[in-house]
Formats: sequence, C-alpha cells, structure tokens
Amino acid sequence: MTAHTAASQSVPAYAIAQLKSVQMGPEIVEYLQRIDATLAPFGGRFIVHGGNATVLEGDWKGDIIVIVFPDRASVVGWYGSPAYQDILRLRTDFSDGVAIIADGVSADHKATDVLAGI
Repeated sequence: MTAHTAASQSVPAYAIAQLKSVQMGPEIVEYLQRIDATLAPFGGRFIVHGGNATVLEGDWKGDIIVIVFPDRASVVGWYGSPAYQDILRLRTDFSDGVAIIADGVSADHKATDVLAGI
C-alpha cells in the first residue's frame, strides 16, 4: 500500500507539532484553554501532549504534540477552521516549532507495503 492509497482509505490522520521552545504566558494559557473546543467538531483528540520523552537517536529539543483525527479531511478542516485560525497566533507568536499533517495507515499495514510504489 502506498501513502496515496492509505490516504484514500478511511485511516486516521494526525496533526503533529514539535515545539522547540514556548514562552509560557497569558497567550499560551488562553490557547490551551480554547483549543479543545476547536478540535471537537472535527473529531480530534490529543494522544500525545508533551510529557516524558526518551531520546533514542539524534538530537531532540522540546515537546511533541500529536492530535488524532478520523481522516485527513478532518485535520485539514480543523486547521483551516475559523475557530482554530482565531487562536493560532496565540501559539505561533509565542513558540518556536514545526507542525505537520501525517496520514495514518490501516490496521493491517506492514512495513513492506511502502515498497509497492517503488
């Protein structure tokens, strides 16, 4: 199964952020107080939100946040929604990091499935 095939099936998608630094203050507090309400209409929920991490390889600085959604359309809809866009700058103006959307895979996915497209 290629990444394209996985995206076209009903598989979860993830909003993933690596926050390298955060200036904790009233803006970040407000962002945290408001984000859950923006996720609910799109079926999003936190599955990783900072916490204890052990670096096994390479350099790592900061925290990882992973939010799961039912599918890619849901995560794209959430990120572009007026409710989320209204609070986004509360995070981006007071933190440094990277955010991505990643497609999940089906429950029967095997590592060699990625070779099908090669």
